[in-house]
Amino acid sequence: MDDSEDDREFSKSIVFGFFEQAEETFEKMDTALEARNLDELYRLGHFLKGSSATLGLTKVKDSCEKIQRYGKKENLDGSPERDEALCLSRITETLKTVKSEYADVEQTLKNFFNST
Repeated sequence: MDDSEDDREFSKSIVFGFFEQAEETFEKMDTALEARNLDELYRLGHFLKGSSATLGLTKVKDSCEKIQRYGKKENLDGSPERDEALCLSRITETLKTVKSEYADVEQTLKNFFNST
Protein backbone atom coordinates (compact mmCIF):
# COMPACT_ATOMS: atom_id res chain seq x y z
CA MET A 1 0.00 0.00 0.00
CA ASP A 2 2.81 2.38 0.87
CA ASP A 3 5.77 3.16 -1.36
CA SER A 4 8.27 2.02 1.27
CA GLU A 5 8.27 0.34 4.66
CA ASP A 6 9.95 3.39 6.17
CA ASP A 7 7.16 5.71 5.09
CA ARG A 8 3.76 4.32 6.01
CA GLU A 9 1.85 7.59 5.90
CA PHE A 10 -0.74 6.37 3.38
CA SER A 11 -1.70 3.22 5.27
CA LYS A 12 -1.47 5.06 8.58
CA SER A 13 -3.98 7.63 7.38
CA ILE A 14 -6.40 4.88 6.35
CA VAL A 15 -6.04 3.03 9.65
CA PHE A 16 -6.40 6.15 11.78
CA GLY A 17 -9.42 7.18 9.70
CA PHE A 18 -10.92 3.82 10.58
CA PHE A 19 -10.27 4.48 14.28
CA GLU A 20 -12.29 7.70 14.09
CA GLN A 21 -15.04 6.00 12.14
CA ALA A 22 -15.21 3.07 14.56
CA GLU A 23 -15.40 5.31 17.64
CA GLU A 24 -18.25 7.31 16.09
CA THR A 25 -20.04 4.11 15.11
CA PHE A 26 -19.73 2.67 18.62
CA GLU A 27 -21.28 5.84 20.04
CA LYS A 28 -24.16 5.54 17.56
CA MET A 29 -24.55 1.86 18.45
CA ASP A 30 -24.78 2.72 22.15
CA THR A 31 -27.48 5.29 21.38
CA ALA A 32 -29.38 2.88 19.13
CA LEU A 33 -29.16 0.15 21.75
CA GLU A 34 -30.50 2.49 24.41
CA ALA A 35 -33.37 3.37 22.06
CA ARG A 36 -33.90 -0.34 21.30
CA ASN A 37 -33.59 0.48 17.59
CA LEU A 38 -32.82 -2.83 15.90
CA ASP A 39 -32.94 -1.36 12.39
CA GLU A 40 -30.25 1.18 13.23
CA LEU A 41 -28.15 -1.48 14.95
CA TYR A 42 -28.43 -3.63 11.83
CA ARG A 43 -27.29 -0.72 9.65
CA LEU A 44 -24.40 0.24 11.93
CA GLY A 45 -23.26 -3.37 12.27
CA HIS A 46 -23.25 -3.71 8.50
CA PHE A 47 -21.32 -0.47 8.07
CA LEU A 48 -18.60 -1.32 10.59
CA LYS A 49 -18.38 -4.88 9.30
CA GLY A 50 -17.43 -3.58 5.87
CA SER A 51 -14.86 -1.12 7.18
CA SER A 52 -13.19 -3.67 9.42
CA ALA A 53 -13.19 -6.29 6.66
CA THR A 54 -11.40 -3.87 4.34
CA LEU A 55 -8.55 -3.65 6.85
CA GLY A 56 -8.54 -7.40 7.52
CA LEU A 57 -9.71 -7.07 11.12
CA THR A 58 -11.42 -10.44 11.19
CA LYS A 59 -12.54 -10.58 14.83
CA VAL A 60 -14.09 -7.13 14.66
CA LYS A 61 -15.73 -7.98 11.33
CA ASP A 62 -17.18 -11.23 12.68
CA SER A 63 -18.64 -9.54 15.77
CA CYS A 64 -20.13 -6.78 13.62
CA GLU A 65 -21.74 -9.43 11.45
CA LYS A 66 -23.37 -10.87 14.58
CA ILE A 67 -24.71 -7.42 15.49
CA GLN A 68 -25.98 -7.05 11.94
CA ARG A 69 -27.82 -10.39 12.11
CA TYR A 70 -29.32 -9.72 15.54
CA GLY A 71 -30.40 -6.26 14.39
CA LYS A 72 -32.13 -7.91 11.45
CA LYS A 73 -33.87 -10.23 13.96
CA GLU A 74 -31.97 -13.29 12.84
CA ASN A 75 -30.04 -16.02 14.59
CA LEU A 76 -26.44 -16.58 13.56
CA ASP A 77 -27.54 -19.25 11.09
CA GLY A 78 -29.81 -16.73 9.35
CA SER A 79 -33.05 -18.18 10.69
CA PRO A 80 -35.64 -15.68 11.93
CA GLU A 81 -35.68 -14.70 15.61
CA ARG A 82 -38.96 -13.14 16.71
CA ASP A 83 -37.88 -12.27 20.25
CA GLU A 84 -36.66 -8.66 20.03
CA ALA A 85 -35.59 -8.67 23.67
CA LEU A 86 -33.34 -11.66 22.98
CA CYS A 87 -31.86 -9.90 19.96
CA LEU A 88 -31.17 -6.78 22.03
CA SER A 89 -29.58 -8.87 24.77
CA ARG A 90 -27.35 -10.60 22.23
CA ILE A 91 -26.35 -7.25 20.74
CA THR A 92 -25.53 -5.92 24.21
CA GLU A 93 -23.12 -8.81 24.83
CA THR A 94 -21.66 -8.74 21.33
CA LEU A 95 -21.10 -4.99 21.52
CA LYS A 96 -19.03 -5.48 24.67
CA THR A 97 -17.00 -8.13 22.87
CA VAL A 98 -16.43 -6.08 19.72
CA LYS A 99 -15.35 -3.03 21.71
CA SER A 100 -12.75 -5.18 23.48
CA GLU A 101 -11.57 -6.68 20.19
CA TYR A 102 -11.38 -3.21 18.69
CA ALA A 103 -9.34 -1.89 21.65
CA ASP A 104 -6.85 -4.74 21.20
CA VAL A 105 -6.41 -4.15 17.48
CA GLU A 106 -6.27 -0.38 17.94
CA GLN A 107 -3.38 -0.72 20.40
CA THR A 108 -1.58 -3.20 18.16
CA LEU A 109 -1.87 -0.93 15.13
CA LYS A 110 -0.86 2.16 17.08
CA ASN A 111 2.22 0.28 18.24
CA PHE A 112 2.93 -0.77 14.66
CA PHE A 113 2.74 2.82 13.47
CA ASN A 114 4.71 4.03 16.52
CA SER A 115 1.85 6.24 17.63
CA THR A 116 0.18 6.16 21.04
